[in-house]
Amino acid sequence: MSKIEIACFNPESAIIAFESGADRIELCDGLSEGGTTPNFETTKKLREKINIPIFVMIRPRGGDFTYSDAEFEQMKTDLISLKSLNVDGFVFGILDEDDEVNREQNKILVELASPLPCTFHRAFDRAKGLDSSLEKVIECGFTTILTSGQKPNVSEGKENLKKLVELADGRLEILVGGGLRSSNIEDIRAYTKAEYFHSSAITDGGAFANADEVVTLKNK
Repeated sequence: MSKIEIACFNPESAIIAFESGADRIELCDGLSEGGTTPNFETTKKLREKINIPIFVMIRPRGGDFTYSDAEFEQMKTDLISLKSLNVDGFVFGILDEDDEVNREQNKILVELASPLPCTFHRAFDRAKGLDSSLEKVIECGFTTILTSGQKPNVSEGKENLKKLVELADGRLEILVGGGLRSSNIEDIRAYTKAEYFHSSAITDGGAFANADEVVTLKNK
């Protein structure tokens, strides 16, 4: 049985994931953009309905992961505001113009989130260098990296994922996600030795998590 985080782009998916046995929700908006900061009221209402951990995405827009000063201020404001809702953690990732992990800005957000844990999201897969980026993320104080191994999906990235699990050596969690489904989770888990997995559990190209897929992911 795996630990499963479900990426939910609407409260309906989060309820499905919760009722189907997910261990954690990654709550976002902006499905077509790959996830953006969710609405305050949506988050507030969801928190009242479910008691499993909710990690909230802090991402002001789709596109790249290098932000203007105004966008960074927005990220800080959103994080402080959503933190007041008794959420359990945050998900974000900032790169500089050279596609390196932006130590300064990430550290500021991690400190603002404290004592809540932070996941560095798939901006990691755009960052230069596997080993060096891992060390920078650890240095910033993140507890988790969501990654497909710097490849388009987890199947192509499984060698890098295995390497990341080994290099991290328990210093932070490697959360495996990006094209993860019930059909490949067993193979990926056996190969990488990772323990935590991330999926939207969307099986029909729509917007909602599939309850059967969540159950199957959890029980594989």
